[in-house]
Parts: sequence; C-alpha cells; structure tokens
Amino acid sequence: MTDTDRPERMTHVGADGRPRMVDVGEKAVTARGARAEAFVRMSAALLELVRGDALGKGSVRDVARLAGIMAAKRTADLIPLCHPVALDHADVTIEVEQGGVRITTEVRTHGRTGVEMEALSAAAAAALTVIDMGKAVDRGMVVEGLRVLEKWGGRSGHYRAEDAP
Repeated sequence: MTDTDRPERMTHVGADGRPRMVDVGEKAVTARGARAEAFVRMSAALLELVRGDALGKGSVRDVARLAGIMAAKRTADLIPLCHPVALDHADVTIEVEQGGVRITTEVRTHGRTGVEMEALSAAAAAALTVIDMGKAVDRGMVVEGLRVLEKWGGRSGHYRAEDAP
C-alpha cells in the first residue's frame, strides 16, 4: 500500500484539532523496522580527507556513525509526539561516493509503533555530524535526500521507496 492508496488522515491531530500523541495501547506487538538515508555533498578536498580518515578531529565516519546510533535511541526526546521505543537494533553505514558520503540507517524493534522516525533521526544526526567535523575544510556542504527507504511491520504493512537500494 502506498501513501496515495490511503485516505488522508492526520493521526497526530485529535478531533478538537489539537496535537496529540497517538494511542498505540491496543496495537499488537510486532517486529518492525525501517531504513533511511541521507547524502552529504562536499568538496573534493574534504571527500579525500574523509576517505583517508585524515581529518584532525578523527574518523568522520566512525564519529558520525555513533552520533546516528545515539540519535536513534533518543528520537522521542527530539520529536515531540514520538513514542519512546525500545530498540532491538540500530545501525548506520557511511559510504564514500562521488561528490560526498551516503548515510544509510536501519532500525528494528518489537513494539506497537514503527521506527521510521528513529531511522530518519539517525540519518539526520549522522549527516549533521559530518558537517560539524568537516566545516573547517568545506563550509558549503549540503544535506540532500533525507528520506525513508523502507519500513515494515505493523498494521500499515510494507513500504519501499521505488528506487530504494
């Protein structure tokens, strides 16, 4: 089922029009997961430093990976209406590509609500960490394409972006 197959509904808005946390108490506990990505576009000079782990602050990929995992675990503290979710797994992969680095995340849980926001938070925090660590070399970095690649589990079923790897 795609987003266009579903009738429009704002689950985080109550009948009175006010924001609310969705009640997931009646949902079944199921295996759920999500993958997300972001791309940080950067200069060739910075890309070579990242590739060679030659930045003075340490390994950009290692630090960004840890930042992403930490963000996945703290998503409910960052996004107001997210449920705190006990994660079974969170991983962040950072690959050097033409023009920048691609950040891919995967988060899994057994719970009553999905983990798309945790996967997105991990990708965003990792991307921001890349920018923080590289800004002395390249102030013009840009984060592109922050998105959910795939989600599974729960009542809404499986979603996969058409061009997802």
